[in-house]
Amino acid sequence: MEAVLILIVGLAVIYLAMGIRVVRQGHVYTIERLGRFSLAAQPGLHFIVPFIDRVGHKVNMMEQVLDIPGQEIITRDNAMVGVDAIVFFQVLDAGKAAYEVSSLYVAIMQLTTTNLRTVMGSMDLDETLSKRDEINARLLNVVDHATSPWGLKITRVEIKDIRPPADISNAMARQMKAEREKRAQILEAEGSRASEILKAEGQKQAQILEAEGRKEAAFRDAEARERSAEAEARATAVVSDAIASSGTQALNYFIAQKYVEAVREFATSPNAKTILFPIEATQLVGALGGIGDLLGDALSPKPAAPPPSSPRVPRVMPTPPAPPAPPPPPAQG
Repeated sequence: MEAVLILIVGLAVIYLAMGIRVVRQGHVYTIERLGRFSLAAQPGLHFIVPFIDRVGHKVNMMEQVLDIPGQEIITRDNAMVGVDAIVFFQVLDAGKAAYEVSSLYVAIMQLTTTNLRTVMGSMDLDETLSKRDEINARLLNVVDHATSPWGLKITRVEIKDIRPPADISNAMARQMKAEREKRAQILEAEGSRASEILKAEGQKQAQILEAEGRKEAAFRDAEARERSAEAEARATAVVSDAIASSGTQALNYFIAQKYVEAVREFATSPNAKTILFPIEATQLVGALGGIGDLLGDALSPKPAAPPPSSPRVPRVMPTPPAPPAPPPPPAQG
C-alpha cells in the first residue's frame, strides 16, 4: 500500500514538473492546446497542462539583424551592379510571426531581395550611386508594409555596398579626374582674372595719383612762377625808384654788380683754361670806384640842405671828345 502511495506521489511530481515552463527575457513562447494556438507566454514562470498543452514556437522579440546576400542587379541604363544589403526588424506579435508565415527569416530575405531589384532597377547607375538614402527609404516603406501582417516592424533597411563593373569604375575614375582638373582650371582662371583685375585697378589708381601729382606740381610751378614774377616786378619797381631818386649812381651800381658777377662766372667756368676779356683795367677800376663812392654816399650822414639862394645861371663847359677805344684782342681758348 505504501509503495502504491509513493508511486502516485512520484507520478504527481513528474506531472507537475512536466507542466512548469520558464520563459526567458526577450522571448515569447506560443502555447498550443491540442494543436491550436491558445496563449503567448511572456517572460517568467508558467504552468501548462501536460499532454494537452505544449510550447509551439519560441519567438525572439528583440530587434534582429538579417544580412541580405550580394546579388547582381541591372539598372535602368543596362549597367550590371552588385549590391549587398542589411535589414533590421523586430517581432511585435509572436502569434502572427509564428503562424502567419512559414520560415520567417527566409520570407523577409526573399521579400527584401525582390524589392531591392525593383527599386534599383528603376534607377540609373548614377542615381543608384548617389541616392542611397532614397533607396533605403523606399525599401523600408515597401518591406515594412508587406511584412506588417506577419506581426513584424521593419526598423531599417541599409545598402551596405554597391559594386559597379570594373570598366565603369575606370570610366568613373577618369570622369572624376577630368572634373577635378576642370575645377582646378576654372579656379586658376578665376584667380588669374582676379589678379589681372586687381593689377588693372592698381595701375588705374597709380595713373590717377600720378595725374593728380602732375596737376598739383603744375599748380605749384605756376604759383612759384607767379610769385617769382611778383618778386621780379617788385625788384624792378625798387630799382626804378632807386634810379629815379638817386639818378645815375644807382644805375651804375647795378651795372657794375652785374659786370663783376659776369667776370666771376667766366673765371670759375670749368670749360676754359685761359680767357682774354676785351676790357681795360682803368674801366674796371673806375666801375669799382663808382661802387665805392655810391656805398660811401649811402652810409655817410647827409648834410643839412643849404638855404635857398637866388638862382644862378650855370656855365656850360664844352666836353672834349673821348679818344676812340682800341680794338679788343682776340680771345684764346
